[in-house]
Amino acid sequence: MSFSFAHPYLLTLLALLPVLAWLKGRRGRQQPAFLYSSVQLVKGIIGITRSSAGSILPKLRWFALAFFIIALAQPRLVQSEAKVSASGVDIVVALDMSGSMAAEDEGFVLNGKQATRFIIARDVLKKFIGKRVNDRLGLVVFASQAYVAVPPTLDHDFLLHNLDRLEIGAINQNQTAIGSALTTAMNRLRELKSKSKIVILMTDGQNNAGKVPPLTAAEAAEAIGVKIYTIGVGTRGVARMFTGQYDIFGQKVYQQAKVDIDEDTLTAIAKKTGAKYYRADSTDTLEKIYADIDRLEKTDAEVKKFTHFQELYFWAVLPGLFLLLLEVILSNTIWRKLP
Repeated sequence: MSFSFAHPYLLTLLALLPVLAWLKGRRGRQQPAFLYSSVQLVKGIIGITRSSAGSILPKLRWFALAFFIIALAQPRLVQSEAKVSASGVDIVVALDMSGSMAAEDEGFVLNGKQATRFIIARDVLKKFIGKRVNDRLGLVVFASQAYVAVPPTLDHDFLLHNLDRLEIGAINQNQTAIGSALTTAMNRLRELKSKSKIVILMTDGQNNAGKVPPLTAAEAAEAIGVKIYTIGVGTRGVARMFTGQYDIFGQKVYQQAKVDIDEDTLTAIAKKTGAKYYRADSTDTLEKIYADIDRLEKTDAEVKKFTHFQELYFWAVLPGLFLLLLEVILSNTIWRKLP
């Protein structure tokens, strides 16, 4: 706990008060109002001394003004102080929601059960969001087209709420428009003034839709200073995928789906923008990838933030009002001046 003034420069006004009081005292000195031919005419009042009211009342007023100046300087106690980190990084995640993201790779496990690529990607992304509390994060989802699900925001609760609502099939899932996804993500970052702008692209396929080639999007990203980290999601070879049907025992019927990630293009995109390409073939691998991105993309600047003040200006206002009121009462009662 420490003591401080919010506006300490106002305290310099206190130094002016003695000067103003002296100037006012000089102006108050006037010549006698009456002239007498002989001092014998006022001999009876020669011994009368000047009333103390003439000096006490102005002092009360000057002291009251001094207290008001102290109150304006806003004295306060700093009761707690916190240090926060501001990273200055804006991130947009482009998440593939094509039909193939419903595949269940052997290494993708959540809570002890095998899960789809999309569910694992969403769960790991939520943990990443929880670590980047001082970043603006946004979300673009894509399949045959790309859509802005959440623009870059510091309201991570809003982001997580919308992320939880996403399901495969919510958008046209037949194709994969990687170039369109990158362009949409970059458009959300283009006007932002930040130290670092990055896109994290997660996909398990190849670009086969949209009007923008992925490498063209990468060139545009390089021009505006956006890094694109690319993540190929899926094990190598084949993965099982739910057909949407059940057997006579009520069990899901699966089919084998080929994993067909265009690693060459994803690697070229990352390299073009000064970032990295990763291959995620398990939940643990994907978590390590996000941990690596989290480590690489930090530009911390520590700042101090006072979280709570106890204002004390009232304790300067109160005596000032008391002295001012006392001066008014005395000047209108026992030390009242004649007209």
